Amino acid sequence: MTVGTLVIVLSIPGSDSLKDKRQVVRSILDTARRRFNVSAAEIDHLDSHRRAGIAFACVSNDKAVANSVLDKLMGFVESNPLCEIAEAEMEFL
Repeated sequence: MTVGTLVIVLSIPGSDSLKDKRQVVRSILDTARRRFNVSAAEIDHLDSHRRAGIAFACVSNDKAVANSVLDKLMGFVESNPLCEIAEAEMEFL
């Protein structure tokens, strides 16, 4: 069994309030759960309206499959025009 995690810190330059930020973050998390079948949560920078820390976890019997899912997920987040990736870290256990 392989557990892959992806932790991303987002910069959300167009956000002027926590409500704006949470709309962007919720959209990313909900779509990731639905499209990629991963666990997802906002984990850091909860009180900042221009930064967000989000994490994803994928469990698989093959590291290559988990890596592929998390790579596609990273591409999905990168393609979002409302935010930019400031930091990203992928780990496998």
